[in-house]
Amino acid sequence: MDLRLERWNPSDGPLTEKRLMRLLESDGYEVAVFAYREGTVFAEHEHAEDKCAAVLEGTLRITVGGAAYDLKAGARLYFPAGTRHGAEVLGRETVLSLDGTKR
Repeated sequence: MDLRLERWNPSDGPLTEKRLMRLLESDGYEVAVFAYREGTVFAEHEHAEDKCAAVLEGTLRITVGGAAYDLKAGARLYFPAGTRHGAEVLGRETVLSLDGTKR
């Protein structure tokens, strides 16, 4: 699995937590919902399982290597186990995020 960025397709209907969660679960992910406040920063790290970071509200920047991905409502970043990455909340709006893991 390679790093992959996807955005919500308006043809799938209005973006809701339930619809986004269903999309990730249909891809085999276990999903947890998190809220990250302004100023939240995650130092570079990695996970033992495949991950998907999806955003419902706010802006979450994920950095992988030298690349930065600014995830806004409906954006999803998929990355394989072992991918080193960091993350931070951009702006003042709280980020509502769906965090998917797949073994």
